[in-house]
This record gives sequence, structure tokens and C-alpha cells, in this order.
Amino acid sequence: MASPRALYPDRASVARTASEPLRRALMPDTAYSRAVRRGFRGDLPRWPFAAIFVAYPLWWVLGIGDLIFPLAAAAMAVLLLRRGRVEVPRSFGIWLLFLAWMLASVIGIDTGGRLVGFAYRAVLYLAATVVLLYVYNARSTLDRRYVAGVLTVFWGVVVAGGWLGVLFPLLSFATPLAAILPESLTSNEVVGEMVFRRVTQYDPTSYLQLDPRPSAPFLYTNGWGNVYSMLLPIVIAYLVSVRGSRRFWLVLALIPVSFVPAFLTLNRGMFLGLGVAALYVGLRALVRREWKVIGGLAALGLVVGLAVVVLPVQERLTERLDASSTTEDRANLYQETLQRTLESPVFGYGAPRPSETDGAPSAGTQGQVWTLLFSHGFPGVLLFMAWLVLLAWRTRHARGAIGVAGHTMLVVLVVEVFYYGVVVNGLALGFIAAALLLRPGSEAEPATAAVPGSGARPRRRPRVVLS
Repeated sequence: MASPRALYPDRASVARTASEPLRRALMPDTAYSRAVRRGFRGDLPRWPFAAIFVAYPLWWVLGIGDLIFPLAAAAMAVLLLRRGRVEVPRSFGIWLLFLAWMLASVIGIDTGGRLVGFAYRAVLYLAATVVLLYVYNARSTLDRRYVAGVLTVFWGVVVAGGWLGVLFPLLSFATPLAAILPESLTSNEVVGEMVFRRVTQYDPTSYLQLDPRPSAPFLYTNGWGNVYSMLLPIVIAYLVSVRGSRRFWLVLALIPVSFVPAFLTLNRGMFLGLGVAALYVGLRALVRREWKVIGGLAALGLVVGLAVVVLPVQERLTERLDASSTTEDRANLYQETLQRTLESPVFGYGAPRPSETDGAPSAGTQGQVWTLLFSHGFPGVLLFMAWLVLLAWRTRHARGAIGVAGHTMLVVLVVEVFYYGVVVNGLALGFIAAALLLRPGSEAEPATAAVPGSGARPRRRPRVVLS
């Protein structure tokens, strides 16, 4: 006589062993069930990835913003676990060590408010990790061209947000989330900026009298500059991959249009990041004698030069430098951060703390490296940087327009972590690029061992952490 379990199999058993008609009968044919069935077959669906970037304007208007990363990561984690096998890139243990050290740094937290901030940042780190693993494993659905296309749409959203700040610099509104959260939360500075949206970074009460700087759909202008400078290489690569189509002309027209909000952010860090990207790609092309690439960079440089002449960039940048002492202030803040970290060098303080200088930003801000140093000590920042540098190094042999652009994104990220807070957008973008390029079968990470007798050394296959 059959056992009760044989007569009434659980859902997981049905998914693994039942025929397709029976599976359809037991699982209603909804969008969710179709996505789940794809996960059972080993194919991870595209929608959790696309939902983050394509629908980002919706999340911004609702007040969710960057919280969409943890929400989407939760769905990705469920789909990964349902599939039952998760592969990770080689040396992933370095990043796991960072996560463990970051979590252990909670011992430095001294107030409830800082504990909330610590938990929020920890969730964002974990969300970026899940996004990395999801893209790395979704090889049959998230191919290079599709991912580049989604990120190009996200870049278009960033450009549209920048133009919103240019045309309506004083626009602000309360999001639906503001009506739901209690005043005890909305009164918090960071939470308040999330639920009460502004399209520019502007303080009309400041004695410096600086012009509004575009920031939408992010909280700060620096966040806008970080994402824009990281995405522009992949946008140009996508442009190459769709040449001859309507999308080519649309993206091509948007690139010079994007220079207006980009320049008016007066974001020196963004200018530096874009300069590093252009110089790096140019040097690679020169070494390989890729004259088309050099010609394209020259044409792009000409357009940039014309934009600088037409737009009041130099004038506004000079005004900003004359009206403020941001460079000196940052240097003083970095010195204070380093000195205070030496008093707690192992685990740091768990989170940034108010500066000892009146009116200065909190110690452990104004750059991801400094946040890591102050919050998680010297081991934390060393593990974090070791992982980023390793990703950039291992993707250096990437080929094709999208491959080179993805590697360049990582190079820009390594540079910009010294003066930008990159959690969560910049870090997630870098992880997505790395996941694409480090998959088995890519140029940077061959899928199979070398053919015997070829003289090439075999590469190890990626570790399986769940099976």
C-alpha cells in the first residue's frame, strides 16, 4: 500500500517529478507561477532584475527609492533557493569575510538611531550581494545585451531626472510613504529626504547662495554623478550593439542631451570618473590599435568640448569653488576620520558619528572608503577594496563592446569609492558588470578546462555553495 506521502506529494516533489500538465493543474497559470516554474526548470526569470531599473521612477515617486534593491533581492533569493543550486565566482569568500566583519562591527554602535542606520546599510550590502549572485546564475535569461539594454533604460531615467531638476529646480512633493510612516521616522533627516522628494540638491537658507544642482531620482547630486559616470560606458557599448536599429538613433540623440544636466551638477567627482573611463578605454584601444574606438572617443570629446563652451559650466564651477571650501573641508574631515579610527582600528564605530568640527559633515562620510574605515575598521575597508580590485583585475581581458564597458565600470567604481558613497546603486551596478563578465564561458572566465595538449592551463570551475 502506498504511503500517504506518495498519495499526496508535496508541492516541491510535484515540481520536480510531475509532468507538465499535472504541474499546470496544481499551480494556477499566473505570472507568479510561470516565474516559479521557470525557476524549477533552472531558468531564472528576468522580471526581478528589470523591476529594479525599468520601474525606478515608480519607486522614486512612491518614496521607496533604493529600498527596491532589498525588496527585489528578496524575490531573487527565493527564486535562487527554489532552483536549488547557486554558483558563486571564485574568491567569493573575500566578500563573505567582509560581510561577516561588517556585521560584527555592530559592537561599536552606541545609540538606537545609529543601530537603525547600521541595519539599513547592512541590508543594502546584502541586497547587492544577492543581485550579484542572481545575475551570475541567470545565464540563459540575463544575457549581456539584455542587461546592457536594461541599464541603458535606467540611464535614461537618470537623465530624465536630471532634466527635471534643470527645468523645475524647486519642485518637491510628499510621497505616499510619507502618509504611512509615523512622524517619529519621517522626522529623521535621511528618512525625511526619502519620503519628501526634491529634484535638486539645494538649500535656499544657506549663506553660500549656490545654484540648485540636479539630483533626481536620487537623494544627492553625488549619487546622480556616480550612477551617470558608471553607466555612460555601458550606454555607449549598447549603442554599438544596436547600430542600424531605431534604438541606436534614440540613444545616440540622448547622449549629448544628457550632458546638460550632467554638467550643471558641477560634480567634480563625476568629471574625474568620466575622465578616467575615457583615458583608460583610449589607452587600451591605442595598445590594440583599435582606431575606430579612438575615433569614437575623439568625436565624443569634440561634443563634450562644444557643450562646455555653450553651457555656463566653467562659470558656475568657479562660483562654487569661490563660494565654498569643499576641497579643504573634505581634507579636514578625512584627517579627522583617520585619527578617530586609530582609536578603534579593528571594528570601527559601526556607523558614522558627528564631526568634532561644528557645521562639518559626520565623520565617516563623503566617500565609501571613509565610511568603511570609520564604521568597520581597517580590516573592513581592506576586505572591501580587495574584492573590488580583484573584480576589476579578473575582468581585464573582457572582449567586445559590452565586455570592455563592464570592465571600465569596475575601474571607475574603484576610483570613485574614495569620494562617493556607492551603496547601493554604484555597488550594485559594479556587481552586475562583474557577474556578467565572470560567468563560466565568458572571456574572463572560461567554462571548460583547456584542451589536453594545447599548452594552456585549465581553469577551475566556479564553486557551488548550494546544491
